[in-house]
Amino acid sequence: MTDTGAYGENLGSRFELQNVPTILSRNVKRGSLALTEIRGNDPIPFCSKPIPIENAYLVAIQKRDYPNHLYWEDGKQYPVQNLRAGQTLLYDLRRDPVVLMDKPFHSIHFYLPSDVLDKVAEEASAPKISELAYKPGCGYDDPTMVNLMSAAATAFTNPEEVPQLFVDHIALAMASHIASTYGGLVPGSHVAKGGLAPWQKKRAKELIESRLDGDLELEDLARECGLSKRHFCRAFRQSTGQSPHEWFQLRRIDRAKDLLLDRDKSLAEVGILSGFSDQSHFTRVFMQYVGTTPGVWRRNRCE
Repeated sequence: MTDTGAYGENLGSRFELQNVPTILSRNVKRGSLALTEIRGNDPIPFCSKPIPIENAYLVAIQKRDYPNHLYWEDGKQYPVQNLRAGQTLLYDLRRDPVVLMDKPFHSIHFYLPSDVLDKVAEEASAPKISELAYKPGCGYDDPTMVNLMSAAATAFTNPEEVPQLFVDHIALAMASHIASTYGGLVPGSHVAKGGLAPWQKKRAKELIESRLDGDLELEDLARECGLSKRHFCRAFRQSTGQSPHEWFQLRRIDRAKDLLLDRDKSLAEVGILSGFSDQSHFTRVFMQYVGTTPGVWRRNRCE
């Protein structure tokens, strides 16, 4: 099936760009979530091409200052704004947003269908979100969104190294944050607060152990436990003290440590067998969680 939402090449073409970096998450049954990086240097002035109207939003993070930002919705021009790097902007794709591109630009756009907001509200036992509240063309200081976007954007640099589980987790966190901050989401009083039942915890761990190659989505884990993704993430952390992605990475490290004790296996071989894309990826993650390189760890244990 061809993706038709406002992300990837569909979005890049509106800014006269090709081959734009894109990260896609399908952790919600009724829609895709995606990040698209938009960047241009010294453009000949042009207005962005109209984006096909759909019941969805774009939430953008400015990666550089953009003074004198001219913006239209439904043909109406809004007051000129001076946007700063790090600010968050919202665009309602039902309102035909158009921007004048007359200077270097760089931003990352989070594609968020309204169906996903409905799902977030449903999982929080809250009323549906009719629309997000924002001032057209204005930038908001939103440190949480910046931090989440920065974490997700690591996948642009080395996409083969980023597990789908991590992408799904960050995308869901961004959708939940937007629903709460701009959609007025207030969880219902009967949202479950407990951890995983013993059988759910056992099943989740078994599934993670069997998919250390990275071929695992948050949807898979939640479905196997009979929970919504939001509830599953909260319950998993309460039961284990870690997010599903953190647990996943630590299990990779545990497997690597066992394999490192076999001196006949090269470091590259250990990395691949532990689910990492290559030796450099293995070394970076190992150092992040263990504090030393796999080679040094092996020498200290095997001498």
